[in-house]
Amino acid sequence: MNETRHAGYVIETRGLTKRYGKKIAIDHLDLAIESGSIHAIVGANGAGKSTLFRVLLGFLPATSGEARILGRDSRRLTPSDRERIGFVNEEHTLQGWMTVAAVTAMQRRQYPRWSQPAFDEVIGHYNVQVGQKVSQLSRGERAGFNLALSLAQRPELLVLDEPTLGLDVVAKRAFLETLLHSNAVEGCTVIYCSHQMEEVERVADNLIIMERGALRNVSPPDDFRSRVSHWIADIPFRGPDPRTIPGLLDAQRIDGIHHYLVLDQGEEFAEFLHACGARDVHRLPVSLDRAVNSFLSKQHAAPVAA
Repeated sequence: MNETRHAGYVIETRGLTKRYGKKIAIDHLDLAIESGSIHAIVGANGAGKSTLFRVLLGFLPATSGEARILGRDSRRLTPSDRERIGFVNEEHTLQGWMTVAAVTAMQRRQYPRWSQPAFDEVIGHYNVQVGQKVSQLSRGERAGFNLALSLAQRPELLVLDEPTLGLDVVAKRAFLETLLHSNAVEGCTVIYCSHQMEEVERVADNLIIMERGALRNVSPPDDFRSRVSHWIADIPFRGPDPRTIPGLLDAQRIDGIHHYLVLDQGEEFAEFLHACGARDVHRLPVSLDRAVNSFLSKQHAAPVAA
């Protein structure tokens, strides 16, 4: 990349492309994530999130384009660069035969920036005993232990890839509370990958939507949600052809009432519905989960006329 690169970006890609034969996993991706805050990356399975991080971490070569992480070309990461990056995935893979104390000691030796106070603060949220073997921990305890290990290395960038997948409600709450309120997270940029929109809505400052390897949205979650609106209309006959409805994401007819989910439509959409014969029109709020899912589903199935 040239001299125009931004020093405040923890992740920056330009024209990044990764192909597997004829399949495109990442499609000319231009992405810039600024340091600080919690950034959520969401997308359907196959959106390219996992491939993106394998390329960024230098585990997979790109087909073309460029990628940088913490200002370093991802193809040239050194061990000291990797010490600046923490990673927690859904598997919470740790050596099951080792005790909590042994794993902790091993990590402490490996990371020169290790912070015992940070580790103690995070692990204190979980019922983990130092003499326990990792295999004896519950899935939620392993998740908390993994998070404590990652934050204790004092990373500048923490990547969380579906970290709460499979956790029960109590364990999930403990994980999110730790992420939101722990002093150990201060000064660390967090990339949070999840399919759980209620988690994204709670923790994320920035929402990044990927679809089929391409970037579709970068904005605060509330800003994206405000772009999607749900309209219900009492139309006493067949509704308008879906192909003529501006910004249409989804159309349904329930008990004779037409429901439309649309993107980037203001009050002028009510005028459109009235012009189509609607006798009564109402606008309803939309949850982030429904907004994101309808946005992504639009590319996979065309709406059927009611």
